Amino acid sequence: MSFLQDAPVLAHPYRNDRSLLALLGRALPAERRAALDADLDALGDYALHAWERAGTSSRRKPVLTQWDAWGRRVDRIELTPAWQEGAAVTTRHAVLAAGHADSAHARLEEFARVYLYHVASEFYTCPLAMTDGAATALKAAGNTALIERALPRFLGRDPETFWLSGQWMTETPGGSDVGRTETVARQDADGQWRLHGRKWFSSAVVGEAALALARPEGAGGGTAALALFYAETMDGDRRKPELVIDRLKDKLGTHELPTAEIHLEGLPAWPVGELAHGVRQVAPMLNVTRTWNGICAVASMRRALALARDYAARREAFGRPLIEQPLHARTLADMQAQFEAAFALAFEVATLLGRVEHGAAEPHEAAALRLLTPLCKLWTGKLAVKLCSEALECFGGAGYIEDTGLPQLLRDAQVYAIWEGTTNVLSLDSLRALAGDGLGALRRVVGDWLNGSDDMHAVSAIQQTLEAASRWLERHGATRDELESGARGLAFTLARCSAAALLARQATWSRQRGDARPAAALRRFVGHGLHRLASPDTGDTALLLG
Repeated sequence: MSFLQDAPVLAHPYRNDRSLLALLGRALPAERRAALDADLDALGDYALHAWERAGTSSRRKPVLTQWDAWGRRVDRIELTPAWQEGAAVTTRHAVLAAGHADSAHARLEEFARVYLYHVASEFYTCPLAMTDGAATALKAAGNTALIERALPRFLGRDPETFWLSGQWMTETPGGSDVGRTETVARQDADGQWRLHGRKWFSSAVVGEAALALARPEGAGGGTAALALFYAETMDGDRRKPELVIDRLKDKLGTHELPTAEIHLEGLPAWPVGELAHGVRQVAPMLNVTRTWNGICAVASMRRALALARDYAARREAFGRPLIEQPLHARTLADMQAQFEAAFALAFEVATLLGRVEHGAAEPHEAAALRLLTPLCKLWTGKLAVKLCSEALECFGGAGYIEDTGLPQLLRDAQVYAIWEGTTNVLSLDSLRALAGDGLGALRRVVGDWLNGSDDMHAVSAIQQTLEAASRWLERHGATRDELESGARGLAFTLARCSAAALLARQATWSRQRGDARPAAALRRFVGHGLHRLASPDTGDTALLLG
């Protein structure tokens, strides 16, 4: 064979990530960097090891064994090596514990760790997100007994006592429509609550605990009557017999993640708060898990871009490397600008979450976070699919070959738009966040981010797009059907405006230190337009669907 193409080489994910290094340099006090840098460098080492292991070993999926050789029900799940290492990596590097430290910087420091660990973890970050959300929900509910019971295990630094928590919400009658929940909570003769029902998606069935929505026996119908319960799944080393695993899901992506269908046959449980308004008690959890979703989406984009760029320097066509071909170089630069905008928005949401949780945020920042969280999740989820698809195309036919490890990036990316609320669900959630003075709060934080920017073209484009969004709301806000039919375009517009303003802030800071790259990303991103507003066309919609 006369020619063999060199495979792409993954550069150190921390030491070579200029976006992350610049963010931490701007946003974190120097005295907080030493301990964080040690963890981030080690997580980058782990990511390199995981990439090398993936290239030299066969892909594996979890295996469910429901019965042992003697007919005893065991529901044992064999996990991949990365999942077997998950507890040790998480606790050693404070991946969860960091987010609950007593500092307004806690969430930024946590999500920097998550960003570096995610791809290497093979979506072990999924149950970590739910565990983080469960810890947050328990603290918000103020249930002292459950806090003392669960939080030392959820947030501990000892892998031997570390627990994962599941999130059991989805049922066959309704996904986002949780008001159709059929799981019932009944008290036994001793007053112990027990859960009875079927949960259709359980992505952390290997965890030791879970939060579940259920309808207390005798409660009325609808969403308000649901309650949130805490349950534990293990009895020593054995799974509790009241938790039955029906099967593992066969999914498009996230193959290493054991997602299960389960039956609850009287599993003991404890109310997290009052025996009603369980969805309201879930809200703090959703804010956290949606932030995880956004950070993990940009982590996947970063991995795809890093490999595509390295490959472009190694692959020659028509006499020169791909990275020297003008159109290919422009394609990669466009992708980089979109990634940097998404990175800026995702990490601002993480930073604001920490500031709000620790009482360091202004009222308008808290209101803006309520809007920015769904905006970030929906936009980064969609963008991850787009960028990972484009990255595979950058490899030509090799991007379509399983052995390269590249197709997994695209398959896995599809989940970001589905988990924790689909794009349409989050668009409608954004409308609720805009009620009152949500747009005013966004205008104010955008103004703060643009302060000092000397890119007048970008500043003008951002301000004009926000004005157009405001006029759109005034024009269509009176008719609910029109408002909802255009909600997706409005959400993408506000997300892109916010990301551009954050890029402008980073560009201003970086330019003062001799780095012109963020300014170039800002120009490229704004040059592709921020406006995604759509005119309601309910009449045409009816015709096309008739």
